[in-house]
Amino acid sequence: MNVAVVGASNKPDRYSYQAVMLLKEKGHQVYPVHPRIKDIEGMAVYPSVNDIKDSIDTISMYVAADVSIAMADDLLAKHPRRIIFNPGAENLPLEEQLRLKGIQPINACTLVMLRTNQFDK
Repeated sequence: MNVAVVGASNKPDRYSYQAVMLLKEKGHQVYPVHPRIKDIEGMAVYPSVNDIKDSIDTISMYVAADVSIAMADDLLAKHPRRIIFNPGAENLPLEEQLRLKGIQPINACTLVMLRTNQFDK
């Protein structure tokens, strides 16, 4: 599964870093996204979801609502199957926009979903 992690961090104590590593460990193709980080543990980091050439099945959000709403057009254009809003990243107006475009918004923790075998469902 192709998964973009928006707000990816290169700091091991951050949940977004842990999500990138666990997704990779579980065999997913991971696309970390952050405008100011160039690589995470040797993986290229994309400045925006627009810079990812491959199709994306899932986007995992680790950014505040004001950041994600500014990215709305890019997220909608990428048209993933679903977008996971991790705790603290919830965005009700964006969730409504996603539903209208047939994209499933999920308020959940990517790490918990991965560790409890709910991510691939």
